[in-house]
Amino acid sequence: MAVLASGCGILGGGTPRNLDLISVSSPRFRDGAPLPLDYSCKGGQGNPPLRWSGTAGAKSVALVVDDSNPRTGAEVHWVVFNIDPNTTELGENDVPRGAKQGQTTSGKVGYTPPCEADGSYRFTVYALSSDLDLQQGAPLSETLENIADHTIARGRLTAATIE
Repeated sequence: MAVLASGCGILGGGTPRNLDLISVSSPRFRDGAPLPLDYSCKGGQGNPPLRWSGTAGAKSVALVVDDSNPRTGAEVHWVVFNIDPNTTELGENDVPRGAKQGQTTSGKVGYTPPCEADGSYRFTVYALSSDLDLQQGAPLSETLENIADHTIARGRLTAATIE
């Protein structure tokens, strides 16, 4: 999976290609701060709200939530794609109208809240050169490969741990 997604740094910290930057923030936590417990498996709020800018020129937007837990390895907690490029925020426990969700590492579709307190949780927004020709519930490897192939800009908000 990581090999498929390495072209644009989907999993991990690297960015092998020169990409434009997207600014990503949340009204609920700052970059490098802990993820509020409400958005973990011990909370009940679903996904945290996110805001972004810098996707001008995109035909579509995607969001990937993953972690880098040294004990359990990388896990993808959420994949949302074909978000309207005019969308600049995502509400708490929400999926933008018309967007689709792909499978997570666990095979589920939708936000799978993280549980490991010592993980590093990345909320990455991708500006894409086109919509992805994938169905709701598409396999994770296929979704990540398509995102990598169409990425023109990327931005990330990272939660260092869980509160």
